[in-house]
Amino acid sequence: MTPTTVPDIATLRIGVLCGGDSPERPGSIASGEHAAKALADAGLTTELIDIAETPPSALADRIDVALLGLHGLHGEDGKVQGALEVAGMPYTGSGVLASALGMHKPTFKNLLTFAHIDTPHWTVIDPNISTESTLSVVRNTLGYPVFVKPSSGGGSLAAGIAHDEATLRRMIEATIHDPYSEYMVEEYIPGIPCTVGLIEANGRLVTLPVHDVESKNAFYDYEAKHNPNLRIEHCPSILPATATESMQYIARRVFRMIGAHGVLRVDFMAGANGRVTVLECNTLPGLSQRGNLATMAKAGGIPYPVLMQHIVKTAFTKPAYLP
Repeated sequence: MTPTTVPDIATLRIGVLCGGDSPERPGSIASGEHAAKALADAGLTTELIDIAETPPSALADRIDVALLGLHGLHGEDGKVQGALEVAGMPYTGSGVLASALGMHKPTFKNLLTFAHIDTPHWTVIDPNISTESTLSVVRNTLGYPVFVKPSSGGGSLAAGIAHDEATLRRMIEATIHDPYSEYMVEEYIPGIPCTVGLIEANGRLVTLPVHDVESKNAFYDYEAKHNPNLRIEHCPSILPATATESMQYIARRVFRMIGAHGVLRVDFMAGANGRVTVLECNTLPGLSQRGNLATMAKAGGIPYPVLMQHIVKTAFTKPAYLP
């Protein structure tokens, strides 16, 4: 894709891509609906498109730019980005490589380790290796409790804490019935979940205020993420400046490390002992007006409609070649 001068987005037909067949489809629909409404209310020509019904290859005659409100498998992992590249369609956010790296947590965590950025220790649940062998690895390297989650997934879907070996055994055996093909077991770090957003605005990368949350559930799970009565949020964070500044610095390092473009959200755990550790990153963070990215942008002085317009413009600021 050849970079161009950012056009006047008022002249463009903006397609907000959402939905798809991912387990995270409901969150993606919400992202798409909120983003499309904000753009339409700003007077921009906007169409909401469910990629489960309209594939990227069929968009060339309908839209001029794709705003990606996709989440999870087949949308956030580089596959749709690749299809749009082949179709010559400008699209928002990161390219194929950064999307794939950000989505596959074991690969992302390997990169963090190589870059000497703290991340919880982990092991992958390999279906070709017996459950007993996996339990032995966890027993001898991680200890308990541990956190189990899909290697490529978000929203805390199909994730949970195992406090002992019997629980972990049941969780491993249950993974064969879930839609994700690979799972991982991670060192459990008690603390405060935090996130940092980065957004390209007016030609520069803006690091947004840190957002932290206290979950009333055992962890910041899917239910707590979608029920405001089950969480207490702070943005800007009420954590010490030493911790929040460290997170913002690391988030910028992660952005450069994976070759992200336009927008990124990096999730952390702030441990009670002062440890700041990276959990994962999201190259397509949720676009809901009530979501973390919008909350951080608002705290940083960027209203929601303006945030959506900044994101649209990232489709036209990519370098001449973005892997």
